[in-house]
Amino acid sequence: MSPNSPPKPVAPTALCHIVLITSKANFQKMIDFYLAALNATVSHQTANLCFLTYDYEHHRIALVADETAQPKDPAKPQVGMHHVAFGFPKLGDLADAYEYRASHGIRPYWCVNHGVSTSMYYADPDGNRVEFQVDNFDTADEATAYMAGPAFEENPIGVEFDADEFVRRVRSGVEGDAAIKARPDVGRRTAVNINRG
Repeated sequence: MSPNSPPKPVAPTALCHIVLITSKANFQKMIDFYLAALNATVSHQTANLCFLTYDYEHHRIALVADETAQPKDPAKPQVGMHHVAFGFPKLGDLADAYEYRASHGIRPYWCVNHGVSTSMYYADPDGNRVEFQVDNFDTADEATAYMAGPAFEENPIGVEFDADEFVRRVRSGVEGDAAIKARPDVGRRTAVNINRG
């Protein structure tokens, strides 16, 4: 760095919110999805704008209804954000959230143990993909070391699991969290279609 270079900026401390454009026809469906999916509340709403929060932040998701918004074409890969992920501290929380969403007719399209996380993927009414996960390691350093190791190199995708069986395992108390979080070895796996949402 040259002596005249500007100082390196401070890194952000948080990802504060996500804004999604939707059609007027899907506006309420999108609100309902995120209310249930995040156990959120509305912090502000007008005819074309809705702010939702689930914690201390005034809004985590903003939905904007636009008359000119066009639906995605699920047959074509699209540039842009692939998915957004939300985390839970415990497997029991992920199981609770799954059951709550299922009671509202919201089911995951893909459940996978990535090795670094145990994850469930959902699609909102506009086809945006949303991941809910629990980290499988206690620290970021442990997760980073795992990703640098041979098991993750051989299979960076993960191993699918059945959501209801996952809940049964968590609720049974027979296995500890470490056993449920341990990713099975299925050999080499480098490609999978995770665009099914």
